[in-house]
Amino acid sequence: MKKIILASSSVYRKQQLQRLNIAFTSMAPEVDEDSFKTQGLEHIQVAEKLALAKAQAIAKEHQQAIVIGGDQVASFKDQVLNKPLTKDKAFTQLRALAGNEHQLITSLAIVLGEQMHTHTCIARMTMRPLSDEQIQRYIEIDEPLYCCGSYRLEAAGISLFESINCEDYTSIIGIPLMWTAKTLSQLGIAVP
Repeated sequence: MKKIILASSSVYRKQQLQRLNIAFTSMAPEVDEDSFKTQGLEHIQVAEKLALAKAQAIAKEHQQAIVIGGDQVASFKDQVLNKPLTKDKAFTQLRALAGNEHQLITSLAIVLGEQMHTHTCIARMTMRPLSDEQIQRYIEIDEPLYCCGSYRLEAAGISLFESINCEDYTSIIGIPLMWTAKTLSQLGIAVP
């Protein structure tokens, strides 16, 4: 059986991939994400190029393995919402998003030797109007400082939203599992 490597240190992506009941390991890829974000690329291109770069970084050292790399970009009014890193920046991002729609772009790349499979899922995310108190309370509950857009959808962050529209709801956590299962199956991995 082919070895599968998830090119990510994300706990949430690991939990998601476990849903497919396949054996895999995970490794953090060494990719300078900021260099991609300063190239003036369209937001979709940033997510796609980063997903592929992460997969290829691990695949270089593990050429016989199936490597899965992913990236997410929160896009709002022609701006990429990076990981806030501080509570003040998280508050600023959430205040801007409250009552508005933005896009959560999730790209995935699966690499096996010279084969490259990529997929991008765009979710239209409408956040409900929120008071400053609600935003502050949410930040204290989830501490979403390392999440693009300043929310954790796999936790209490889901309560901030009015609607989410996308082709595969699992993509909003970080891996579009329906496409992933289909692609792994095509590569010879037994997926239920």
